[in-house]
Amino acid sequence: MPKHVDPEARRRLVVDALFRVVVRDGLQRTSLRAVAAEAELNIGSLRHYFASQHDLMQFAMQSMIDRVSSRLLAHLKPIDGLSRHPRTEQLRLAAALLAELLPLDENRRAEVTVFLDFNAAARTNPAFGDLSRKAARGTRRLVRGVLTRLDDAGTLRPGLDLTIETERLTALLDGLGLSAVLHPDVLDPQTCGNVLVTHLGGLSLPGDIAPLAR
Repeated sequence: MPKHVDPEARRRLVVDALFRVVVRDGLQRTSLRAVAAEAELNIGSLRHYFASQHDLMQFAMQSMIDRVSSRLLAHLKPIDGLSRHPRTEQLRLAAALLAELLPLDENRRAEVTVFLDFNAAARTNPAFGDLSRKAARGTRRLVRGVLTRLDDAGTLRPGLDLTIETERLTALLDGLGLSAVLHPDVLDPQTCGNVLVTHLGGLSLPGDIAPLAR
């Protein structure tokens, strides 16, 4: 009798294996055979999910977006109720949400690595352009939403241009992610989180100091 396979469990197994191979070898050198070996599956089983390396790369990026989005949803409820909290707590909640985009632990480091590798591939491969732009726009919507909520709660300094501040904060997140992945010995997770918190504190009213990110 054929063994029953849980599609969702198999998908998680493949995603985890895929991320490990990308972190170790880079997305461009990640093959179906390498992922199958990492997942301890035969390549025929893997081809049930992917017909080509192109499909594999698309799946890697979409999986990264899905994982991050799932975690962000867990932070959205307290962010929607920012006005109920003291200003320092508002900044802490905002920092905790945005820190999900930074490589502050092993899982997030793998996600940011996949993100960086995919965007490097998208620069010269138009087939990946739509998904790359989707991720870029999604990050900006998230950042703008966080800043708008802080502004509506009266936490930000009056007169800030939220369009400019969205780009500044997005650029900071992108730069921290790139530096922390490329040079973890130079930019460690604690410092990475502290830079984010300090930036948010600099946008707030005088006297509002956010606790250090964890």
